[in-house]
Amino acid sequence: MSQVEYQRRNKIHPHKFALWVAMASIIMMFAALTSAYLVRQAAGNWLEYRMPGLFYINTAVILLSSFTLHGAYLGFKAGKELLYKVLLVISFILGIAFVVLQYYGWMALYDIGIYLTGNPSGAFFYMISGLHAVHVLGGIAALVVALIHAFVLKFKVTRKRKNRFQLVLHYWHFVDVLWIYLFVFVLLQH
Repeated sequence: MSQVEYQRRNKIHPHKFALWVAMASIIMMFAALTSAYLVRQAAGNWLEYRMPGLFYINTAVILLSSFTLHGAYLGFKAGKELLYKVLLVISFILGIAFVVLQYYGWMALYDIGIYLTGNPSGAFFYMISGLHAVHVLGGIAALVVALIHAFVLKFKVTRKRKNRFQLVLHYWHFVDVLWIYLFVFVLLQH
């Protein structure tokens, strides 16, 4: 192996590096929010409430979407076009379902008297879950681009397309793990 090939194989792709930096900043933001949550909770005037069941379903939906998207990626790499496309569409639908269920979960919170402008416990949950939903919408936008590539471009496994798909996959797994963290965090606080 030549020196140039060795360097190329051991360098991180600039897009992956940029994604990792973005994910690190998102982690820091949510770490700050969950820290603020704990500090504010300890200050008192904290309303205890039971999280609506929709958020449990929502958690299963986003977990399933990570599995289907990973399957789509493996199908793509293996040259299984139909599997790749079907699982990619299912992942997109599950991503949309997550956001819709999130909205209905917020409506269920509202119905039990947990308002955005009421007690700080509700306000924190709306803010944290809402910011997460915005990041999921960013992932859905990336899935739309992946769908366009899947259905408009001729099916061909190339290094460039594999790298693009990996970026989408890594980000989607990231928002999945982030939701699990946030969900468990809030459950443990109630």
